[in-house]
Amino acid sequence: MEPEDLLRLVVTVCEELGLRYLVTGSTATIAYGEPRFTNDIDIVLELHREQIHRFCEAFPESEYYLSRQAVESAVRLASQFNLIHPASGLKVDFIVYSETEFNQSRMARSRALPVLEDHSVQFAAPEDVILMKLKYYKEGGSEKHLRDIRGVLTVQGDKIDWPYLAAWAKRLGVAQEWITAQSDT
Repeated sequence: MEPEDLLRLVVTVCEELGLRYLVTGSTATIAYGEPRFTNDIDIVLELHREQIHRFCEAFPESEYYLSRQAVESAVRLASQFNLIHPASGLKVDFIVYSETEFNQSRMARSRALPVLEDHSVQFAAPEDVILMKLKYYKEGGSEKHLRDIRGVLTVQGDKIDWPYLAAWAKRLGVAQEWITAQSDT
């Protein structure tokens, strides 16, 4: 299985179950910026308790590792859980959607990108991908987040909503990191 195959499967399951989702993280920075290797897919998923059973059933135990207990806990706590395809080593990190103003904005601004040959996929807007990368950079200091941000800024250029980015960077407490990220672009 290739990453595109896993993405197609997960997106198809989400759409068939009527679940709102958006792809974010490294997969999104690759879609908007410069290519690099990643072995996981990050997806913000609006999943409710009554949808857990059908969601878990879509990924057979014979092919995937998905802990129903972890899914239930993540839904209850608005945290994360993983789906793993052991044969390929590919992983999806699902971040359960929580009702914050920023998450509402991210969902409202998501956009369909034709990243699969036969299917469009909902992605976080590039500005929202950058903002999350700024948060991760602030938390862990990894330079890969700055490289990802700079790649998106380089490729997207004039398409970036700079006022939106500046306003949310301030609100999310990553204004200094935003200044750092812009220093080499």
